[in-house]
Amino acid sequence: MPYVAPEVLRGSPYTKAADIYSFGMIMYFVATEKQPFANCAHDNLLALDICNKRIRPEINEPEAPKCYIDLMKNCLDSNPINRPNVAEVEKLIKQFYSNNEDQFKEAEEYRLNNNDRIGKNNYSITHTEAIYTSRLLNPFTKDLPKYADDNTDCLDCAI
Repeated sequence: MPYVAPEVLRGSPYTKAADIYSFGMIMYFVATEKQPFANCAHDNLLALDICNKRIRPEINEPEAPKCYIDLMKNCLDSNPINRPNVAEVEKLIKQFYSNNEDQFKEAEEYRLNNNDRIGKNNYSITHTEAIYTSRLLNPFTKDLPKYADDNTDCLDCAI
């Protein structure tokens, strides 16, 4: 569920923009070596939080360069129209190495120097109901509207 775009959780079809959202989650995993939302159950409440509260995994410098974090956050934008397309992502990634090589080296050095601490945290905080294998989302999302309050913009969630 963490890799699924909010609009797909709401019942919209998969699109290229939804794939870009998933790519943003993969970027998070690559930079942090942590699964997104590993500390909580992957259930209807997480789906609501992703749709309504627009929660996203947190990442900060020095875990990754600012340019990488900015691209990741753009890929994870709640509004699919605001996400970059594949050509824009490709262009930015090609610029990473030539324009930001030192930042990437610093982030890698930080990761290597903190690997023991980071690695221990990865496994100790994984919730027992955090599932990262394929499964049907409908059992977790079919009742989302009853959990939504009147002030939410996700009353149409049909996950």
